[in-house]
Amino acid sequence: MTPAALHKLTQWLSPAYPVGAFSYSHGLEWAISEGEVGDAEALTAWLRDVLQHGAGRNDAIFLAQAYGAKSRALAEIAELATALCPSAERLLETTAQGAAFAKTTRAVWPLPLDDMPYPVALGAAARLHDVPLPETVSLYLHAFMANLVSAAIRFMPLGQTEGQAVLAALIEPIEAVAAEALTASLDDLGGCAFRADMASMHHETQPTRIFRS
Repeated sequence: MTPAALHKLTQWLSPAYPVGAFSYSHGLEWAISEGEVGDAEALTAWLRDVLQHGAGRNDAIFLAQAYGAKSRALAEIAELATALCPSAERLLETTAQGAAFAKTTRAVWPLPLDDMPYPVALGAAARLHDVPLPETVSLYLHAFMANLVSAAIRFMPLGQTEGQAVLAALIEPIEAVAAEALTASLDDLGGCAFRADMASMHHETQPTRIFRS
């Protein structure tokens, strides 16, 4: 991986890149408010399920498939990624972040990039900019998990150091999911993180909330 590609990928996945990731909790806010996630152990288990059996794994597959797709196939992948969102808030989460990512990336670098669900847009951008796929998938998942840890720190009694320990515990499963995505196909999509999906549905009608999902 060249230094230029590394810097570009780091910039794209930085919290400073204006995709609005900080405003989404992926249903975690509801799970915390209901007492389903109340400490570091429960948070680690919840995030591992999302990563291995939910949106994390599917997003990694979508990203990898988008990386190698031509325009027509890319549009079909984007359509499938949209269709598989289990709730209105999860649809907003991926489409709004994807559109914001594409808009900023088009403005900074003069290459065409359509508005698409976030992992699809990132995969297409990585291909256009010759950023290696393995590192892109791995760091995307790391950024996804880091954002949810950050959300948990803001909403539950979890210190910064304890939050970093949670994220460190997810490194091994992140690498496993990323490696699987590199050889997976669209036929391998699927998930069983039902509680996380239900949390995103319940969050839509949660009376008091600070996150958009």
